[in-house]
Amino acid sequence: MLPTSLAQIAVLTGGTLAAVPDPDTIVTGPVTFDSRRVVPGALFAALPGEHTDGHDHAEQAVTTGALAALTTRPVASTACIVVPDVLAALTVLARTMATDFTGTTIGITGSAGKTSTKDLLKHILATAGPTVATEGSFNNELGLPVTVLRTEPDTAFLVLEMGARGKGHIAHLASVAPPDIACCLPIGRAHLGEFGSRRAIAEAKREIVEDLPPTGTAVLCADDPLVLAMAQHTRAGVLTFGTEPGADVRATDIKLDDRGRPHFTLTHDGVSEAVQLAVHGEHHVTNALAAAAIALAAGLDLPAIAGALTTATIDSGGRMELLERADGTTVINDAFNAAPESVTAALNSLRPLAAGRPLLAVLGEMAELGDDGEAVHATTGVAVARSGVSHLVTIGGERARLLGEMAAQAGVTTVHADNREHAHRLIAGYLADLGQPAVVLVKGAHGLGLEHLARALADPTPAA
Repeated sequence: MLPTSLAQIAVLTGGTLAAVPDPDTIVTGPVTFDSRRVVPGALFAALPGEHTDGHDHAEQAVTTGALAALTTRPVASTACIVVPDVLAALTVLARTMATDFTGTTIGITGSAGKTSTKDLLKHILATAGPTVATEGSFNNELGLPVTVLRTEPDTAFLVLEMGARGKGHIAHLASVAPPDIACCLPIGRAHLGEFGSRRAIAEAKREIVEDLPPTGTAVLCADDPLVLAMAQHTRAGVLTFGTEPGADVRATDIKLDDRGRPHFTLTHDGVSEAVQLAVHGEHHVTNALAAAAIALAAGLDLPAIAGALTTATIDSGGRMELLERADGTTVINDAFNAAPESVTAALNSLRPLAAGRPLLAVLGEMAELGDDGEAVHATTGVAVARSGVSHLVTIGGERARLLGEMAAQAGVTTVHADNREHAHRLIAGYLADLGQPAVVLVKGAHGLGLEHLARALADPTPAA
């Protein structure tokens, strides 16, 4: 956090100090709402949680090292800044810090690939200066202020992933921390049930570029007409990326190695560099191009970007994460979430990874697809068969069953699991019957918690 006194925080948030020994004490650490992650000099935000109230942990947080707790009521003799609403106070603080921030602020949105792009970009920018980026996919009205409040005086780049569940959400996030550079990845069918159409999704995502200043840069995917059209709705300069011939930042000669890692030629403004990604799946070419274009807009040169991409990894778990077993079986933990495009991309990544090994998959139901849900799941079932998967376990509701039925009609051995433990037993049984190393893809909606299954499968001893 940019150094700020407890008294200043109280003034900014309209709060009052309670049991604060020295109002001039400077907060230098980050803001956290998890008392287990408190570090000396931090500010603890007492937010109500699903299972517990942060106020119950305020005393522990201050004892551990937080200078004070941001609360809605005094807590015993604990140093507190008492405000009407903790989240609103965090938002005000973040907006102030974003205004005072002298580095480059970057916003990233899109239907899929936001977190992977953000992780790749973080690695690139870190070669040029201290970088703060969204942790995981913490991209909502709480995650963004908390990320902004992690900036320090020497931070050069602030990378903010911005998600949306409806119209106006991204506009709100962008108003808290106005980007200098804003990127939109392709528009897919994730959250189709909430928005109603891809065009409506695009209109919501477009909010990230609408208020960019003329000195800013809108980084847009040239491969998606809905995204490319956003150029007409911004005053900023436009930099496009993609595989289309007209893209400003372009990938050509795309090939996959024997581990499914893309190699391509990265080109911008007549300069070309070879890139060998360390991540798995051809779909990451788009994410790498987006990261490269943003880095160019931030002032880095193409050779430096290409070099950084070669070693960049995706730190946020559950995204084409390869877990290798001692017996030669590879478990692909791609279980953070599932949308039609990301499931197809994961399936398309399997053959290069297989190297002749059998392909198995655990696929969970995809959520928030609205009226298109049945058709999408049916189509995905056919895609499973085309990918070369021989054994499929589905998990979730009736749409997951439909996916399995369509795969079975195409010749895939398919069973529907009642829960994660059942799925674990089924896959373990298939692997035992095969008697040889295999590749197992695990993917489904976030609420299914399939990352636990992936890790259990990667370690044959425990149950899921």
